[in-house]
Amino acid sequence: MRTRIGTRLILGAGLVTALVIGVMAFLVMRAHTAQLVFEKTRSANQLSETIKRSTHFDMLENRRDNLHRQIQNIGDLKQEGLHKVRLFNKEGRIMFSSDREEIGTSLDKRAEACYACHAEGRPLEKLDIRARARLFRGGDGARVLGIINPIPNEASCSTASCHAHSPQQRVLGVLDVHVSMVEADQEIAQSRWTMLGLASLAIAASSLILWWINRRMVLAPVHALLAGTQRVARGDLSTMIPVTAKHELGDLARAFNAMTQRIAETQRQLTQADKLASVGRLAAGVAHEINNPLTGVLTYASLLAKRFESDPSAKDDLDVIVRETKRCRGIVRELLDFARPTPPLRKPVDINEIVRHSIAVVVNQLTLNHVNLDLELGLDLPAAFADGNQIQQVIVNLLLNAADAIGSEGGALRVQTRTVELPALGHLPLRKANCPKGHDLLDRNVRIGGLPSVRLLATTKGREFFVHFDPLFGHYNHLFPEPLEEGVIAAYACPECRRSLENLDAKCEVCGSPTFSALAGPDDPFIWCARKGCSASHWPSQEKAGEHCLVELRVEDNGRGIKAEDLPHLFEPFFTTKGSKGTGLGLAVTWSIIEGHNGTINVQSEPGHGTSFIVRLPLANASGTANVF
Repeated sequence: MRTRIGTRLILGAGLVTALVIGVMAFLVMRAHTAQLVFEKTRSANQLSETIKRSTHFDMLENRRDNLHRQIQNIGDLKQEGLHKVRLFNKEGRIMFSSDREEIGTSLDKRAEACYACHAEGRPLEKLDIRARARLFRGGDGARVLGIINPIPNEASCSTASCHAHSPQQRVLGVLDVHVSMVEADQEIAQSRWTMLGLASLAIAASSLILWWINRRMVLAPVHALLAGTQRVARGDLSTMIPVTAKHELGDLARAFNAMTQRIAETQRQLTQADKLASVGRLAAGVAHEINNPLTGVLTYASLLAKRFESDPSAKDDLDVIVRETKRCRGIVRELLDFARPTPPLRKPVDINEIVRHSIAVVVNQLTLNHVNLDLELGLDLPAAFADGNQIQQVIVNLLLNAADAIGSEGGALRVQTRTVELPALGHLPLRKANCPKGHDLLDRNVRIGGLPSVRLLATTKGREFFVHFDPLFGHYNHLFPEPLEEGVIAAYACPECRRSLENLDAKCEVCGSPTFSALAGPDDPFIWCARKGCSASHWPSQEKAGEHCLVELRVEDNGRGIKAEDLPHLFEPFFTTKGSKGTGLGLAVTWSIIEGHNGTINVQSEPGHGTSFIVRLPLANASGTANVF
């Protein structure tokens, strides 16, 4: 039979509580009973002393009639709880008693009235009050407390002329007082029932409190974990369990959320890997089918170019065919390496010349689409440090995309090159972000503005969740998985090792809140403010470096534009706005190429008002390498 864990916990806790309270009630009741009996014994002893003092003179003068009368009168005080009074001598013979039938009879010295005074046959000179008391049942079945009070021999007794006793005799007799325990037993019974009721109430109250605590601190988190596990089992990897407990179950919920996030990330990576594998298989098939025809085209175009050396116009056209055939062969080879990109073969190149070659490739398509081309090539443009073939592939792809966006009805296309000097703020992206232990914080599956975001673990008000920060210096397009109120300060840590990223010795220069940082390189921190709503960021090394000189290429069209919700996904593989006409690889390859050149590519678009792609590349310095940006 299946029993819920909450029921078992409550039953177990209830049984333990009942046992503890029961034992405590028993001990308290026993102590209370003992204390009540002791108080009754002390009261009986005081009564015995009073009787002994009141009859002392009559016993000294041997006034038996007075003694009988006093003891009889005392014995008649039943309403005071006195049950019986009797006086017997050292031999155990009852000399005086409130019960006349007992007078003259003898008691066994080892019986209930004599056992204490005659232990081992020898009378005791001093007895403790507890040793002189005993409890027994009377004739009516009620309990009776009896206390014996030895009557010692005094000098007046041993020298009196009436009944002198030997001075060596220590005890002359014993006064035995019996007190009814009916009222005490009633009080004990009432106390017992009261204690039983209180114990039952305490057990019920503690069980209810335990049930509430168990439900709040154990069952609710366990149910949340169970529900979350079931949702994950059904394939919902976006499940996040609220972390409210500040104990092991809270740690378990945080671990569950981290596990779910990792599973989701792994699934995204597997999906991406599957897409890349599909591209690889497609590229392999395309390469196999195209390489042979391309080789034929290249061979015959080269032969024809040699034959038409005397005809400059025909030779120029054939040279274009040869050059573009070679470029197609390079594109196929790069498509094969798309899943495992190789570094570009960079050298100083003239971007204007690459633009002219690119336009020569697409000019016929532009003419067919009635596109008016406006070239604004910068004069004295410095050389860029780039791979000419790859950059031509980028430009051709952007020109073809612009032609498709314009459509067959015609439009305008402007290509502009120039030199720009830009600060790092607002333009330079984080291409590397590590935690102090070296874990990579860039998430290439979640992009912001086409760039891999910075993935961090955020904690606030006992909740944990992942935040993706905008990697572009000075931009604040962060992605929060759940809404946060403005002004909330979160603690940020590495998702892998949970190492805190907080800067203990640095506060935000704008709002004074705590800050945290990632490492863009050795001793090169990139700093953010930890308060929601504050867009302040700080990159000391780049701010100190000042402005950077770059070659800028703009490709602008007045076509249909791009929807705002599509802009963040433009550079993702297989994402396309062309429907069945596009493969979704063109801009993904474009972004990969520009990223491999340590450049940037941005897009600005408004539906119905055209699109502008802006590519910026580092310049070649005097040594033939790239200026750092």
